Amino acid sequence: MAEDLRWHVEAKTLFLQGELDRETLIGLWQQREKVMQSIEMIDVSGLQRVDSAGLALLVHLRQIAQQQGARPLFSGVTDKLHSLITLYNLQQIIVSADNPV
Repeated sequence: MAEDLRWHVEAKTLFLQGELDRETLIGLWQQREKVMQSIEMIDVSGLQRVDSAGLALLVHLRQIAQQQGARPLFSGVTDKLHSLITLYNLQQIIVSADNPV
C-alpha cells in the first residue's frame, strides 16, 4: 500500500514527504496553484518514492512557480530521483540546488 503524500510550506520552501505517485498526488494537484505561491525551493528529501506521474507533477509545479516569477530549485534530490530525472532528460528543468546546472 502506498504511503500518503504530505506537504507543508515554510519560508518559501515546499517540503514534500511520503510517496509522490499517480495514487497519491491528487490532493497536491488540486491545491497546486495555492501551494506554489511564493515558492523558491522544493524540498524532495522526504520523498521515499516518485514515479513518472509524480515527476510530471514536479515539472508542473516548477512551471506554476515560473509563471509567478520564481525559478525554484529542488533540494534533497535522491540518487533514485536523479536517475529518473536523467532518464526523462529533465536535468535542465528539475535543477538541484545541490548541483545547479
